[in-house]
Amino acid sequence: MPQPRKTTYGSLDCIVIDGGESPSIPVILCHGYGAPGTDLAGLAFEWISLLGTDAGTFRFVFPAAPLSLIELGMPDARAWWPINMAQLAEAMQTSKFSEMHDHQPQGLSEARSELTRTIELVRSELADASGRDAANRPYVLGGFSQGAMLTLDTVLRGDIDPPALLLLYSGTLICESEWTKSLTRLANTHIYQAHGTVDPILPFTSAMELSELLKQSGAETEFHAFNGPHTIDTESIVRTVERMKALL
Repeated sequence: MPQPRKTTYGSLDCIVIDGGESPSIPVILCHGYGAPGTDLAGLAFEWISLLGTDAGTFRFVFPAAPLSLIELGMPDARAWWPINMAQLAEAMQTSKFSEMHDHQPQGLSEARSELTRTIELVRSELADASGRDAANRPYVLGGFSQGAMLTLDTVLRGDIDPPALLLLYSGTLICESEWTKSLTRLANTHIYQAHGTVDPILPFTSAMELSELLKQSGAETEFHAFNGPHTIDTESIVRTVERMKALL
C-alpha cells in the first residue's frame, strides 16, 4: 500500500501519494471550502486500485488551502479564499445565485498565484526525475467545490500550460466575463465536470451554465449529472480513472 507523505511545494503544504516507484504524470487535486488539506487524499487509494498496473505512472498531490478557518471555530478547516456563507445561503434561498456568476472573489488572485507555483514545482520535479521537459509531459488538474473554481481559474488566468485533463467536481460559475476571454486556452484539454442534481450548496442550474460556457472553448467536454448532493459520486471516480488511462 502506498504511503502518504507531507511535502511543501512553494507556499502550499501537500499530501503526496505515489502510485508506484517511478511516477511521471502528476494529478493535482484541490479540496473545497472548510475541508482539511487531507480531505480528498483518500481518492488516491481508490484510483490506484482501479488503475491496476497503470497506477505506477501517477503521482497524486493534494495541496492544503492557505487560509485557516480556526477563527470560525473550525481548527482543521482550510479555505482558498474567504466565503460569506450567509450571503451564499441567501442567494440559494432567493434563487439569485446567477447574480454571482460574474463575481470575482477577494483572495482568488492570491490563491491562483500560489497554486500556479505549486503546479510548476510538482511538474518540474517529475520532469527532472524522468529527464524530460515538463512541458512535454501531460498532467491532471482538478478540484472539488471551491477547489474546482480555483483550478479552472488557474488554467484560464494563471501562467501555466493547460492540463491534459481538467476535473471539475461540484464547482460553479464565477468570473464569467474574465473566464470567457480565455476559453481558447482549454482547446486541447479534456474537461470532466460532474454535479449533483440536488446540490444544496452550489445549484445544479449554475453548473449547467458553466458546462455551456466550457463548450465554447472548443475543448472535449463531459458533463455528468448525478442524483445526489454536494459530493463526488462513485461514477465520477470510475470515469476519472478511464480518462487518466487515456493519457497513457
